Amino acid sequence: MMSRFEMTDLGLLHYFLGLEVKQSEDGLEDGTEQANSRSFRSLVRGLIYLAHTRLDISFSIGVVSRFMSNPSKHHFGAAKRILCYIAGTLDYGICYSHVSDFKLYGYTDSDWASSLDDRKSTSGHVFSLGSGVITWSSKKQATPTLSSSEAEYVVVTSSASQCIWLQRMLADLHQKHQKQENATEIFCDNKSTIAMTKNPAFHGRMKHIDIHFHFIRKLVAKGEIILKFCNTDD
Repeated sequence: MMSRFEMTDLGLLHYFLGLEVKQSEDGLEDGTEQANSRSFRSLVRGLIYLAHTRLDISFSIGVVSRFMSNPSKHHFGAAKRILCYIAGTLDYGICYSHVSDFKLYGYTDSDWASSLDDRKSTSGHVFSLGSGVITWSSKKQATPTLSSSEAEYVVVTSSASQCIWLQRMLADLHQKHQKQENATEIFCDNKSTIAMTKNPAFHGRMKHIDIHFHFIRKLVAKGEIILKFCNTDD
C-alpha cells in the first residue's frame, strides 16, 4: 500500500496517539486543496480492512472515513499518517495465551462533542475474555449529548447490549460456567454515569435522553451488569 500511494520515502511511525488535529468537513474552506477522491477512498478502504485486526487504529479510521465524498489534502495526510504507523508496527498484535481466569469483562469510554461538524460524541468499548481482547468498537453517537455524563451514559448502554450478546453466545457454546454466571464487570471513568444507572432519583435530569438508553438501568437492577469506576489515567 505504501508503494502504491508513493509513500515509501515518508518513513515509519513507531508510536501513534490518534489524530492529533481535529478533522472537519470544512477542510477545503481553510485553504487546503482538494485531494484525489478516488485515491483517498482506495486508501481508506485498505485501512478499514486492517482495522479488523488492529484495534489501536479503530478510532482514527472511523474519523477519516467520514470524508470519503470530498476529502482535502489535510484528510489525505491524516490517512497516510495512519498507514505510516501500521508500516512501523507490523509486529504488533493481540496475544492470546492459556489463563486460569477465563472471565468476560469490558472497558468503556466516550469523548464529548468531538465532531466539529455536528458536535456529536464518539463512543468506544472493548471486551476481553481470558488473556486478550475479543471485540471492540469506536463509533460516533447517533444524537448530540448535553454533557459528558450523558455521553458516557449512552456508551455504557451500547456496551451493555454488546455484553449481553456475548454472554448469550458463551452460554450457547457451553462456556457459561461459575465465573460467567455472576454479573459482568464493565469499567467506566465517570462516577456520575455509574450513579445514574443505580439511583432512580436522577431520572428527572435524564428525561431528555431517549427511553432505550435506560436499558442499562434494568440490567444493573437485575444483577447482569456491574459498572465499576476506573480512573481516566489508568
